[in-house]
Order: sequence, then C-alpha cells, then structure tokens
Amino acid sequence: MEKYAILFPGQGSQSVGMLDAFEADYATVLGDVFRPASNVLNEDLWAIVSRDNQGLLSQTQYTQPALLAASYALWLIWQKTVKAKPSFLAGHSLGEYTALVCAEAIVFEDAIALVSLRGRLMQQAVPEGVGAMAAIVGLSDDAVAALCQRASKEGVVSPANYNAIGQVVISGHKEAVLYAIEQAKIEGAKIAKLLEVSVPSHCALMKPAAEALGDALERIAIHAPRYPIIHNASVDIVEHPDDIRQRLVEQLYQPVRWVETVQRLVAEGVSLGVECGPGNVLTGLNKRIEKNLKNVMLKDPNSFNDAIKEMT
Repeated sequence: MEKYAILFPGQGSQSVGMLDAFEADYATVLGDVFRPASNVLNEDLWAIVSRDNQGLLSQTQYTQPALLAASYALWLIWQKTVKAKPSFLAGHSLGEYTALVCAEAIVFEDAIALVSLRGRLMQQAVPEGVGAMAAIVGLSDDAVAALCQRASKEGVVSPANYNAIGQVVISGHKEAVLYAIEQAKIEGAKIAKLLEVSVPSHCALMKPAAEALGDALERIAIHAPRYPIIHNASVDIVEHPDDIRQRLVEQLYQPVRWVETVQRLVAEGVSLGVECGPGNVLTGLNKRIEKNLKNVMLKDPNSFNDAIKEMT
C-alpha cells in the first residue's frame, strides 16, 4: 500500500449544499457532527450549510466552523470506508485545525468554538474595507516579495499564501495591496487581482488577533496528534501541546507555505493526496506543485471509490 496524506481545505472552499450528496447515506454521521457543533454555536449549523436562508455562511465566524465540520464529517466517513491509515495530515490555513481534530489533538467541540472565535478576532482586527488580499500569478516568489517590499511605503503588505508554483496571494492594507497589484502588472504578471475577502489573513495586521487567539488556546486541552501533521507556517511536525499552540498563533500572521508542504509530503514518500473537504481547491494547487503526486477529492460517495482505486 502506497503512502497517502489527507489534506483539508481552508476558507473559500465552502458552498451552500456542500454535503448534500452524503445526506441520504450518511445522515447519522452528519447528525453526530453538526448537532454538537450547533450546540456550541447556538446556531443551526446544518441549516447554514444546507440552505443558508439567512446568508450566514459568508460570515467568517460561521464559515470557519462550517468548513471544519464538513471536512470532519468526510473524515469520519472515510474512516468507516477505508482501513488503511494516512501517513500524514495537513491543512491549508483553517484546514490545519481540521487536521488537529482528526488527529485527536483537539476535541471537536473545542475546535468549533476556537475557529468561531478565530473568525471573529480576525474580523475585529482590521475594519472592513481597510485590508485586502490579492492573487498574483506568473511571477516568482522572490519577485512578489520584492514588489511587496516596494509597496510597503503605502502600508503593510506581504506574501500570505504560497499556494502553487508562480501563484502567490498577498495581504495587507488595501492601498498597499492595490499598489502591489499595479507593480505586478508592470512586471508581467499573468493575473494580479483583488480577492473577495473581508479579512487580510496571514499578514502582520493579524497580530492582535493572534495574541488574543493565543490566550484562548491556553484554555483548551491539546494532546499529541495520532498522525504526523505538517504545519502551515513552519512546514515542520511537532507533538508537544505548547508547540502546537505556537504554530496556530504563528499561522494567523505568517504565510501559508503550501508549496513547501506538498513538496515535503512527496519527499517523505507520499504518492497520493486525498482532499478531504468541499471543493477541489487543494487538488488544483497540488497538480501545479508536484507532478509525481496523484490527487483525489472526496466530493461525493462515488469519489470514495475512486480514491480507493488509486490506493491499490
């Protein structure tokens, strides 16, 4: 059996009805996940995920718990379906929390409360309209870092997500991000555009949120993970609870190093990445990072069979 890794997506992969394909066959699993999550939030999280009549899914404090719960439910279904255990877990931004839950390092209910708080803290750290994020495609990492340095005369701006080869997201004050976009276009970027987000994640503007999050993390029990987890900001694997807390604080204001994460998985002998969550964002990124890594998505019950075939 080849080595495989379970990969959990971050914010931006959510959509209304994202688990509809699983409701008929796995209603019990979904209930066991979304019922306690709803109790923690004092809000019907399943109604938000399946119908979203109130438009709450786009609010960060609900988006993050919704994605965590959706990915965790798929993980539980995967465990019921597949006997072979993953060699590694990893998650993109919010997905790192999902990985910690699935590795039994953090209790699910604690994580739901934590990521809801994380969303609120992120929104409170920077007033809406003050910050921005932008995607830069077609320039090297060094070129993007250099143009951010030049744009810093307009305010805080830095690389936030190293998502794929030649694909970097930047984050910071809106004026500085807009300046960086113009510079990127001058330098020949294929794409340089603002993203539709309300929070400038993974930059220095998130340090106040990170400090408050650190206080909350001290009040939550964390255990050594059952599976090795590659962390976003450091691309390392740690087991001690204090080290895990530190990684979660750091990832709020430091860039997501997804390219290096995928490269490390391949270096560790992983040949299959299983995207355990809504959408196909990570699968798309991974294909542009490592040609030797096969990828599958758990988008519906049939896709589980596709994943199993890739493993045999």
